[in-house]
Amino acid sequence: MKNSISKIILGGFVIGAVGFTNAQKIDAKAKKILDDITANYKSKKNTYFKFSFGSGVNGAVGKTEPGIYYASGDKYKLKIMDTEQIFDGSKIYNINTEDMEVTVAKPNASSTMFSPINYLSSYRNDYNVTYDGKKTVNGVSTDFIKLTPVKANGLKYVYIFVDSAKKQMVKLEQHGNNKDVAVIAIKEYKENQDLDANMFVFDKNKYKNYVITEL
Repeated sequence: MKNSISKIILGGFVIGAVGFTNAQKIDAKAKKILDDITANYKSKKNTYFKFSFGSGVNGAVGKTEPGIYYASGDKYKLKIMDTEQIFDGSKIYNINTEDMEVTVAKPNASSTMFSPINYLSSYRNDYNVTYDGKKTVNGVSTDFIKLTPVKANGLKYVYIFVDSAKKQMVKLEQHGNNKDVAVIAIKEYKENQDLDANMFVFDKNKYKNYVITEL
């Protein structure tokens, strides 16, 4: 479980850059729902999610762990177990407290970071999108949207469950071609909080005993 979490954190939810294609199909209803959520998140000064993260193999989720996620504009901070990821708008800092290691990298066009806004936006070029009706998730009636890659990128499909009334994501499932699965279920949502001015700043002085590697 721990290795799975580290892999997800370090790479974000990695989605291959597949470019444009004339064969892409996007359902109009699903598009409106995804665009409404994205616009809602972008309209806020900041957002906060408390969530559970689970991963597994053969389509079955194993043990889950709690996580927290703060975002403001393009910047974000994510923490699951002993791993923390900060994006300050320029670089991604992956901090592993158990191994006392920090890796620093610039985002690139071949991946979409963990941010739900970026993930929701990626469908425009990379996925066929279908609306698959209503499903109840943790007592919430959600719109169920299925994303299927237009070209091979390691994923079989992605499921997004949306509370359309609130214009918020409730759950996201990522299913790999190798039958690996990763699931984020949002438990708590807050917006427009008074955050610390240094929330999205990596302070190197706090990690003097860490091995810091710049990629």
